Amino acid sequence: MKNELKLKDFLPYRLSVLSNRISSDIARRYQERFSLTIPEWRVMASLGETPGLSARQVADKTAMDKVAVSRAVAGLLAVKSITRKTDTADKRKVILTLSKKGQAVYRQVVPVALAYEAAILDQLEPGEKRTLSKLLDKISEIQAGIEP
Repeated sequence: MKNELKLKDFLPYRLSVLSNRISSDIARRYQERFSLTIPEWRVMASLGETPGLSARQVADKTAMDKVAVSRAVAGLLAVKSITRKTDTADKRKVILTLSKKGQAVYRQVVPVALAYEAAILDQLEPGEKRTLSKLLDKISEIQAGIEP
């Protein structure tokens, strides 16, 4: 049958499974060493890269849903890893930044994240790395153009 779906060959499934496996593996490392969940780390990474974002901007940047971002922000506020203040230009907007404690954790997590990435990418030839990056960019562009 031509229209038969073979899950093991279905691109969205394969990408999801791979992403889940990698996320679970790295989540375990973040949890064990830094008591961070993946959403919390994504919020911290976003703020480490671009300080002064709103929760909505973090959600847009990370493609996480607002509820996950909200929970992560609440958790990070509770342990004082981030701070929030009202935007002086727009009183409806709350600005998030890493606290000094959050910056210290961020500086410790970044090498762990980069080492994990390197452990994967070092298994690829230079040309394979370039191809992978190009293909991921292309698939992202294609996906963004597909109507829901």
